[in-house]
Amino acid sequence: MKKILYTARFFVKASPFKELTVSAARGMATLPQYKYETLRVSSPKEFVYHVEINRPEKRNAMNLPFWKEMVTCFEQISLDPDCRSIVFSGAGKMFSAGIDLQALTGAISPSENDDVARKAFRIRSVVPKFQDSFTALEKCLKPVIVAVHNGCIGAGINLICAGDIRYCSQDAWFQVKELELGIVADVGVLQRLPKIVGNDSLVRELCYTARQMKADEAKELGLVSRVFPDHESLLAGAIETAEIIASKSPVAVQGTKLSLLFARDHSVPDSLNQVVQLNHLIQRVGN
Repeated sequence: MKKILYTARFFVKASPFKELTVSAARGMATLPQYKYETLRVSSPKEFVYHVEINRPEKRNAMNLPFWKEMVTCFEQISLDPDCRSIVFSGAGKMFSAGIDLQALTGAISPSENDDVARKAFRIRSVVPKFQDSFTALEKCLKPVIVAVHNGCIGAGINLICAGDIRYCSQDAWFQVKELELGIVADVGVLQRLPKIVGNDSLVRELCYTARQMKADEAKELGLVSRVFPDHESLLAGAIETAEIIASKSPVAVQGTKLSLLFARDHSVPDSLNQVVQLNHLIQRVGN
């Protein structure tokens, strides 16, 4: 409720589009109010933010600071009136190699001196925090366009399932890799992917076999909505879409996101009632 009230304060007209090359966008300085160890935030267009996983030397593997910074970053962006839409990508040669197992071993692994019950409770207390890192994309009021190039592995595909729109380059490939490591994927893909693609059989095949899925299959399945020739055109396309979204009423866009997320997890009658209440609230605040 408070978030809906907040968005109504920033109903202003967007400025006309301004041309900007992708190379220039990627070369823009990090926004001073967003300084992180594993994330880089810039603004390639007015009201458009670009968030990158910034560990290219580690193929954007997700270490402990990453999981913490994701929540902080997207909570901050959600309340930032200078941002209306977000492009999310990975710096370097690939989108993400998934979890940095070496870096996270100490955080997840229980002490050898713990009994079975204490080991279980230790793990149980850590995993929900990792889940929150990706749910932060859903909770962020601003639409998130995920741009995937090359490998999107394990936790990477868990992450993109929490985005609003997914694009990829022709060289992209996706893999639910957890099964190969002898673990159950536990940060979102098993819960979100079936609802995204609507093909239960194929979802089970991907999760049970841990096979790679290429870009064309991902588009056919509905995991991504557009495939671009290369990384450069991918970012250009994602920024273009983000700019179009940013030109619309931020109240209407953010209200639409709230209603779509509510409808995904509730019945049609409940969702129809929710959108009536939402529009009623927006009108009252506007008056």
